[in-house]
Amino acid sequence: MNKSELIKEYRKQFPLLDEELAYLDNAATTQKPSSVLDAVRRYYEKDNANPFRGVYDLSERATESYENARKKTAAFINAAAPEEIIFVRNASEALNLLAYSWCEDNLAEGDEVVVSVMEHHSDFLPWKYMAEKKGAKLVKFEPDENGTVTDAVLDSCLSEKTKIVALTQVSNVLGRVNDIKHIAEKVHLAGALISVDGAQSVPHMKVDVQDLDCDFLSFSGHKMFGPMGIGVLYGKMEHLEKMRPFMYGGEMIATVHWDRVTYAEVPHKFEAGTVNVGGAVGLAAAIDFINEVGWDIIETQEEILTARAMAGIKNIDKVRIIGSQNEADHKGIVTFCVEDVHPHDVADILGRAEVCVRAGHHCAQPLMDFLGVKSTCRASFAFYNTEEEVDRFLTELSKVRGLLGYGF
Repeated sequence: MNKSELIKEYRKQFPLLDEELAYLDNAATTQKPSSVLDAVRRYYEKDNANPFRGVYDLSERATESYENARKKTAAFINAAAPEEIIFVRNASEALNLLAYSWCEDNLAEGDEVVVSVMEHHSDFLPWKYMAEKKGAKLVKFEPDENGTVTDAVLDSCLSEKTKIVALTQVSNVLGRVNDIKHIAEKVHLAGALISVDGAQSVPHMKVDVQDLDCDFLSFSGHKMFGPMGIGVLYGKMEHLEKMRPFMYGGEMIATVHWDRVTYAEVPHKFEAGTVNVGGAVGLAAAIDFINEVGWDIIETQEEILTARAMAGIKNIDKVRIIGSQNEADHKGIVTFCVEDVHPHDVADILGRAEVCVRAGHHCAQPLMDFLGVKSTCRASFAFYNTEEEVDRFLTELSKVRGLLGYGF
């Protein structure tokens, strides 16, 4: 069976996908294969109980399911230990947890936090808030017009006052892959830490946190074929052990008395309350699915689709690709504007033809300001998308201006 036939077989495992719908909004969320849906249902049907709190068999099975998911997630990104994996609701919560817990004791007046202008609001607003709260300076880090992070700009942003740098590994607008390993080396030489938003990278490429040497990494399960409501904060143990809890309540303590409290060990210190075991089980099943398909198939197919989409868009008059014009610089994400047509109208017209793309500022308004646009359209691919779907997208996109009465 060749790769094309194999992809079609995998596509059959996604109940929501059919021949009528071209779902090209995978950067927002991916569809779920049957193996993930079955794993979540099986957990709730066979093993559902409150983990950690019971000594009966059902609770112990729930605990085992949850901790096995942690081990599988750690192996997936090559964390040094499962305890470096903290389960949260999504990447947004991971970044809020990190900004609050780390900055509270490690950021002081006059310190500097470097944040790239490419960041999703979830990787901008928490740092902005904590910098303002602690009297620190928020330093804007700008790429070039293609989204490239240059050493010259990075060096100009780093100083002896820099405490932490927040940077996405793959921009959710530009699709550009940042060289985190190189950047982390420079950040560490400056005496600072680096937090990486991996929401758009972990689902589409092999991420090895030890090789990257990043201090923190955040990502969401729902963007990698897993359920909504489960996400991950990875952190080096040396940092996590020094951080204060983000939420307080059940299970995140060792002892509680009226006059004294001791907290649980990492990672449980950061997982207050009843945890999302079903979501963790679903995430583990999604990891199994990705490992089964393999990065070669995933990355090759997404590169083919991206190149086809970009080549086609360039042949449509008055449609402009945002960011680099080189398809190799777009990790499954192609963002574009249609002259004279609001992105919401473009997305609506495509949607009526059952082609799903995203329109708006993509939760990245500082980047929109930097690019000089208010909003854009974005087509984003997963390996289960087909060349036929890309061609449908291009055909419908070529009709947009004509349908609104514009001549070419």
